Amino acid sequence: MPAYQTVVFDLDGTLLNTLEDLHLSTNAALATHDMPPHSIDDVRRFVGNGIRLLIHRAVPAGTDAATEEAVYEDFCAHYAAHCEDHTGPYPGIPELLAHLRAAGVRLAVVSNKGDFAVQELIARQFPGAFDAVLGENEAAGIRKKPAPDMVEAALGRMGVTREGMAYVGDSEVDVQTAAAVGCSCISCTWGFRGRDELVAAGATTFVDTPDELGRVLLASAQ
Repeated sequence: MPAYQTVVFDLDGTLLNTLEDLHLSTNAALATHDMPPHSIDDVRRFVGNGIRLLIHRAVPAGTDAATEEAVYEDFCAHYAAHCEDHTGPYPGIPELLAHLRAAGVRLAVVSNKGDFAVQELIARQFPGAFDAVLGENEAAGIRKKPAPDMVEAALGRMGVTREGMAYVGDSEVDVQTAAAVGCSCISCTWGFRGRDELVAAGATTFVDTPDELGRVLLASAQ
């Protein structure tokens, strides 16, 4: 039996390299309001806590709430139309997911990205690969990560508990989420945060490639 029977994944920076499209949509929304653009490294630091916080971090300090909301709406419209222009799985991820499914592992995705984009990206990039897929839906009372709500909702949809579960992500938000859930956390180093940032966040288990992640997840339970 695999070491983990259930694996919950983060999306951006873990399964998909979405950074360029997030960067382009951020700057497109800012340009609409004559605001200065950000570098791709700026946007890398801004992501992880959902679109609203991404935009809050991107607009100039002192921007009024109504204007920030307008930038947010413009981002959502642009990203909905362009979220796959430059986005795709990290090398080895599709094969990893197929391997896990073949071993009988239950798979879910939980992302602070807007649910509209999460559902579209997963359906198009990984059709049939996941048993539960959740994007940000605080309107339904499901708090964003690092609160445990999204993971708990995914487990509920799959009809399983956190026993035998691992959480896989690439950021400090993911480390905090796993701690809130009370499950194992595996931090991948190919995403939006460096190893030093992950260590500072409390990460203790690292994988450098999807192949290595597969070996960890499918190791025989002791």
